[in-house]
Amino acid sequence: MDRARFEAELAAEGYQLVERSMEAGTVNAEHAHGFDARLLILTGAMTIHRDGAAHTYGPGESCAVPAGARHAEQVGPEGVTYLAGRRAAAAAA
Repeated sequence: MDRARFEAELAAEGYQLVERSMEAGTVNAEHAHGFDARLLILTGAMTIHRDGAAHTYGPGESCAVPAGARHAEQVGPEGVTYLAGRRAAAAAA
């Protein structure tokens, strides 16, 4: 997915967007958020561990993590830069 389409879709669905970066090898232990999240990887890679499976996302790939979903994150060896969309869980209903 390209950045412009991702931004337009998320804006239409009530998400707030921020661009973020994480350093190579960063690991965020299992946790959950009180908001819906969608990510679009711009550079590098991030692996999301959720529901007993792991999936690595690279440039142009996106994923969604609903509010309350337990997951862990692991950044690849080159670090990662991504767009993050956050939407209050109540807005999803």
